Amino acid sequence: MPDDGPSSTARVRAWQRGRTGVPLVDAGQRELWATGWMHNRVRMVTASFLVKNLGIHWRVDEQWFWDTLVDADAANNPANWQWVAGSGADAAPFFRIFNPLTQHDRFDPDDDYVRRWAPSWDQEGYPEPIVDVKQSRAAALEAYQRLRDANR
Repeated sequence: MPDDGPSSTARVRAWQRGRTGVPLVDAGQRELWATGWMHNRVRMVTASFLVKNLGIHWRVDEQWFWDTLVDADAANNPANWQWVAGSGADAAPFFRIFNPLTQHDRFDPDDDYVRRWAPSWDQEGYPEPIVDVKQSRAAALEAYQRLRDANR
């Protein structure tokens, strides 16, 4: 997915406002906006969703985290985003993609966190997901494989 143009802008805005239709991502972004903080697990999930599922360059919203996090750090923020994007100095021999649906089930099994920050997530009228998690994951893996093949 390209990271430019109006559809990219709409995806970024939806992500920033917690209106992606993906409950854990939305809850995290709403908590960030309301408090200036979010748990590290949710930071990784929301960042992965932005970069891997929405196809947005990590620098676009590294700036958003810089502007909204009360604990933003000039060294850690870019390094963490690069880690999530798979472009940093990371020894892991794989391309990680956090599945926000699986992460929700695993780390918020009773929906306490999601209910607190995105209380209408399971009600009619909640936004439909702006991207299919499974299809966008497959697209990200295909793009990664093309890059690997091109650099061999």
